[in-house]
Amino acid sequence: MLAQQLVNGVLLGATYALFALGFTLMFGVLRVINLTYGFYFSAGAFLSLALTRQLGLGIWAALPLAAIGAGIMAVGIDWLLLTRLRRRATAELDSLMVTLGGVLALYSAMTAWLGPDIRRLPPGLVSADSFVIAGVRITTAQILILGATLLLVALLLALMRGTRLGLAIRAMAEKPDAAGLMGINTARASALVSFISGCLGGAGGVLIGLNFNAIHPYMGETMMLRGFVVIIVGGLGDIRGALIAGVALGVIEVLTAGYISSGLKEAVAFAILVAVLWTRPQGLFGRAVMRRA
Repeated sequence: MLAQQLVNGVLLGATYALFALGFTLMFGVLRVINLTYGFYFSAGAFLSLALTRQLGLGIWAALPLAAIGAGIMAVGIDWLLLTRLRRRATAELDSLMVTLGGVLALYSAMTAWLGPDIRRLPPGLVSADSFVIAGVRITTAQILILGATLLLVALLLALMRGTRLGLAIRAMAEKPDAAGLMGINTARASALVSFISGCLGGAGGVLIGLNFNAIHPYMGETMMLRGFVVIIVGGLGDIRGALIAGVALGVIEVLTAGYISSGLKEAVAFAILVAVLWTRPQGLFGRAVMRRA
């Protein structure tokens, strides 16, 4: 029983980590708190629903297309709402307020267009077969979710660590003004970061929709709490921390639901968030930054 719960928790946590990676990348590089990120999660799930139901595509085709569609939305919304705010000294607070209004408007528009009802992916989209290994049952859908998550994380790390583009993005994260002086096209790099973050958020929406087979407009809203927990526990802007914290949160939630009560999952996530902010505000893997007056 415990082994099964741990496996379920790791698989769920891998999706949380994927979602939080885009969130922490966006904050770490662009220095803005973009609350519209949860909308990309919902948008990715609905795009996959349309691609599979209306066009009859398989999940392996729908997943990248839905992720790319969410990434394109992210670039457009970022340009519309946040471009001017980045030049201000109070960009973080301003972005929080602007994107709060933006995401409420986006959720309302999506609900008015698509309705509030829960949608289901087409039956038979993924094989119902399962495998039993050492007494632990793993479904085909779970294998697909884990495989897709590992592939996307590997591609992101390869981009960030092994390409000139990744070097430019990391330079922007450290010293944005100096990066511009060194010839880096910061506007293009910012748009690329928004696109990558939107793709990761959209892919997370597809995988969560596949895992629970429940898609609705506000599904990104509940995921944002988990995203905040993961990036704060892992350390703002820390990719390694987001991966570890995401998997840990998934395991804790599954164990809480299995051994205590499913209604306490959100409470546990919030309690972890508060505890880390009280005891180690920079996160478990983040570094404290000394500010001089």
